[in-house]
Amino acid sequence: MNTSSRRRQLARTVVLDRALEALPLFRLSDSGEEVAISFTADGGGRWRVLPSPGERLPGTFDQDVYVELLRRYHEAGAPADGVLTFTLHAFLRTMGRRVDGRTYEQLRAALNRLQRTTLESTDAWFDATAGVRWSGQFAVLGSVSIDRRRLTDRDQLALFSALTNNEPGDAQVILAPQLRANIEAGFTITLSAQRYQQLSSPVARRLYRRLMVARADTGRAWEVSLERLAELLPLSQRYPSHLQRVLQPAHEMLLAAGVLKGAAITQSDKTWLVSYTVAE
Repeated sequence: MNTSSRRRQLARTVVLDRALEALPLFRLSDSGEEVAISFTADGGGRWRVLPSPGERLPGTFDQDVYVELLRRYHEAGAPADGVLTFTLHAFLRTMGRRVDGRTYEQLRAALNRLQRTTLESTDAWFDATAGVRWSGQFAVLGSVSIDRRRLTDRDQLALFSALTNNEPGDAQVILAPQLRANIEAGFTITLSAQRYQQLSSPVARRLYRRLMVARADTGRAWEVSLERLAELLPLSQRYPSHLQRVLQPAHEMLLAAGVLKGAAITQSDKTWLVSYTVAE
């Protein structure tokens, strides 16, 4: 396989840290809520997602930025230093987003939020290199640097007339060493970038990622209580009827996309259960 073919193949693949994907990280709405996500992991560990003072938690746009960063990391051959460089314009285009002043600022904010949001693990996040449940704090990105385009590039600025200050940005970010170590150790899940982008619902996109964890952990069949699933995604709704209304369109998208072979919500005594059959 030649180099260009290899790059095209890599571009369709997203490799994610399986330990992080097992835990809730992104709000599935972009509200201004600053309250931390708190989650009790299997085995009793504690996980918290803590926003930077005065900022909201990462939301739906940030989720897509995170996936695109990891796609680029894999495409670049998983550089040992974790450094990724790109223009904001190219990044937005690859995400399938319009390039205008609003999305430009959204992307800048999302990258900074991924650096400033603290992920706190108390025996919750799994360190695959050491083989232990790890305690400590980290962020998805270790650093973020966004520079304006050089003066010598101003002859091309007409292409970006809708952007803030007419200046597209050059970004350099560093992926957290915790995530890089787990990816290097092979403790991962793999997504199809094309399939991910085809899912228009943020709930379906998050559920796609979580289903791949379940398939790696337990095989194609996964049964989980509706209440627990709401915590894992996470969803703000708590009543079973409300949760079912949120999940139904996501299930339909995942079935149509070929991610799922089956999805059913049933009641056993007072407990609502969700049963999934993941496609091969």
